[in-house]
Amino acid sequence: MRSVRYGSQVITYSIQEREGLKSHYITVEKHSGVVLKGKAVSGDVADRLILKKAKWIIEKLAVVKAVAHDRITTGSRLPYLGKSYYVKLVVDPTAAGVAVAFTHSQFVITLRSLDVEQDEILNAVNLFYRARALEKLPPRVEKLAQKTGFTYQGLQIRKMTRRWGSCTGRNRIILNADAIKLPYSLIDYLIVHELVHTRIKDHSKAFWSLLARYVPQWKALDEQMRELKM
Repeated sequence: MRSVRYGSQVITYSIQEREGLKSHYITVEKHSGVVLKGKAVSGDVADRLILKKAKWIIEKLAVVKAVAHDRITTGSRLPYLGKSYYVKLVVDPTAAGVAVAFTHSQFVITLRSLDVEQDEILNAVNLFYRARALEKLPPRVEKLAQKTGFTYQGLQIRKMTRRWGSCTGRNRIILNADAIKLPYSLIDYLIVHELVHTRIKDHSKAFWSLLARYVPQWKALDEQMRELKM
């Protein structure tokens, strides 16, 4: 393990040598932390590669940590569109239930008292994610379908426990509502991945070859998706 200092923060990372890669890339894994992947390089070069992406790494570490949140309290952080945002709980005794608002800089969660069960808070947060997914994902699917030329037969957005998305035998695309937590780069990769499945149903060599026409960097993006899988 190596570490570098970025401002007041220390980034600890490991190196995974992969001679077949043309360039280096960095992943932030749920269990393994920050990993630099690519051809063997000296420690100094590796440190420079990490520092070059330090801001992104710190943001991604926060997102990975937030995706697996257990309790939501003031000071917690919640992921949204690839970033992690501060949570503020506001008590309003007249509140009928739990309300979640996003101010573009933080999440404000209003509840009738601090004794509200975590399940109720989490349910409200999940409803927020679903509402934003329904708002933002369909236009993106349509735009990318037109751009790539693939045809799909309807779109469904719902909570999925093990997959980010799927494509049915009848070319209906299903997206996990939690995809709204991801950065747009991964959302777009997910969508194009499922659109390619309207043409090729399996993950054969032909599938990856066709996907590469539209997403040349698919290997790095696919690995990030797998690492963030909940």
